[in-house]
Amino acid sequence: MSPNRTAGFSDAHGLTDRLRRHVCTLAADIGERHVWRPAALRAAAEYVRREFAALDCRVAAQSYEIQGQNCENLEAEIPGRAHASQIILAGAHYDTVQGSPGADDNASGVAGLIEIARFLRDARLERTVRLVAFVNEEPPFFYFGEMGSKVYAQAARRRGDDIRVMLSLEMLGCYSDRPGSQAYPPLLSWFYPNCGNFIAFVSNLGSRQALREVIMAFRANSDFPAERLASPAFVPGVAWSDQLSFWRAGYSAVMVTDTAFYRYPHYHLGTDTPEKIRYPEMARVVEGLAKSIMALAGAA
Repeated sequence: MSPNRTAGFSDAHGLTDRLRRHVCTLAADIGERHVWRPAALRAAAEYVRREFAALDCRVAAQSYEIQGQNCENLEAEIPGRAHASQIILAGAHYDTVQGSPGADDNASGVAGLIEIARFLRDARLERTVRLVAFVNEEPPFFYFGEMGSKVYAQAARRRGDDIRVMLSLEMLGCYSDRPGSQAYPPLLSWFYPNCGNFIAFVSNLGSRQALREVIMAFRANSDFPAERLASPAFVPGVAWSDQLSFWRAGYSAVMVTDTAFYRYPHYHLGTDTPEKIRYPEMARVVEGLAKSIMALAGAA
């Protein structure tokens, strides 16, 4: 099925245009954003804060200092009712690698996070939903450093937060119908499509049950092509985002991704710019994710 097909998606409320606006603001107007460009990193945080606040979401900031700079994770919460202590969490990092404006990596994920908040803000949910924009995912903080998601997940574990599943929105904007446009780690190409026209749901082996529930929810709420993989975390790419921090803290977590460098030729380059994003396809994915999160949270 081609991702260009628009059946079941009307975009009646301008989702495609809003996603484009978010990506252009972050990747073109603000641009490269990390602790070595602190004004840009602060501008990105302020943009996310304003967008959440404009949706009447309660925004909480978790601050910590690194490289002499104050850094913030930003959390919007939609409280649950009957099971408010149970949490469905979606997150996306708003920083970039040095040298890249980061349109797909990861302005696309942040744009999706903001628009998921729009879908959910008036929903009547049984479980609480948290939407978190993380700082400092990219190197040199990734894996061994003070990633924003590491700081957040460790604090959540200390509080005893009952996070049922964490969804890491990591690059949502690259799609292609061209044969051969999708690459894989060794052997996986025998089992998955060779066109990069799908969204992927990826977990470690410990989160495979959560992965099954998440992709079932997505397929029940979207006709956009979706694939899943539960794999050992050492497979290249499987652990390469904020889900890693939640696995380490003992939570189930799933990465939602266009598969990054396995598909996107501009990964971590200065050419990762807003016009590379396929916004209509991205809009269908974001709508499906919003509806999936509502289902996982027990929308009335």
